[in-house]
Amino acid sequence: MSQVNEFDLIDTITSGLPVPDFVALGIGDDAAVVDLSGSQVVACTDMLIEGRHFRKAWSSAEDIGHRVAAANLADLVAMGAAPLALMVAMAIPVETETGWAADVIDGVQAEADLLGAAVIGGDTNSTDGPIVISATALGDMRGRNPIRRSGARPGDQVALVGRQGWAAAGLTVLSRGFRSPRVLVDALRRPNVPYEAGIDAAAAGATSMIDVSDGLLADLGHIADASGVGIDIESDALRVDEPLKDTAVAFTMDPLSWVLTGGEDHSLAATFPGDASLPEGFYRIGRVIGDEVGVTVDGNEPRGARGWRHFGP
Repeated sequence: MSQVNEFDLIDTITSGLPVPDFVALGIGDDAAVVDLSGSQVVACTDMLIEGRHFRKAWSSAEDIGHRVAAANLADLVAMGAAPLALMVAMAIPVETETGWAADVIDGVQAEADLLGAAVIGGDTNSTDGPIVISATALGDMRGRNPIRRSGARPGDQVALVGRQGWAAAGLTVLSRGFRSPRVLVDALRRPNVPYEAGIDAAAAGATSMIDVSDGLLADLGHIADASGVGIDIESDALRVDEPLKDTAVAFTMDPLSWVLTGGEDHSLAATFPGDASLPEGFYRIGRVIGDEVGVTVDGNEPRGARGWRHFGP
């Protein structure tokens, strides 16, 4: 990387990226321009830091690109938005191979391709510290109102769609020096996000929604706090998939802990009116109650950690 200047690097890692019709001005100027015809724009940013969110020994550069894209795109669909574009910024040591950075962008674009979105810009810089990769995603509400965290009401049903606990189990596997079960390790490397379910939930009248990136208990806690309600999860309703059960036996662990506190799967948790039919893929896991604000499991206060916290104990 020390033999390549910034603009050569940008040219290398962005050559061949698609330019959809809605991109009025793409990579090459001070900013990109997207034509949204007067619709509401939804924007979010998420970052991955080497050593905290990923290890090069565990994930390929393309895997990491998929992950940073998924983290942002999942936030968009949790609002009920249709993803349009991503901008990616990377701080990387000068000794990093140019091909590694290009592979990151390839991973970002491959994940974006699942939704017809495009990489339209970003930034690069050198660092003496760990690699930092940040992405900003833009989405279009297409005339709908955004689904916020603050809309849950007593009597609503709580529902979930997508894998839950797989990435956490994969992290446990890798942390203990193993590389299998591969399905769990791959779930951490490249999340299988239920993207279409976000827009389906919005169309079905979801009252609140969130992508589960920090843990089911933690993220439902955000809905409870924002809505001023209590949420009770029914443990018997949660799906504990066979790979989780088998791995938990091998490690003498409770697989339910991965489901309740694991993040990075980017499943979607949402609330719907009590009498509403749930969209395809969603299944009921609990209810919204009018008691004290917070999250309980089977009516009891959960013990231990509730999920990932970036700061604090």
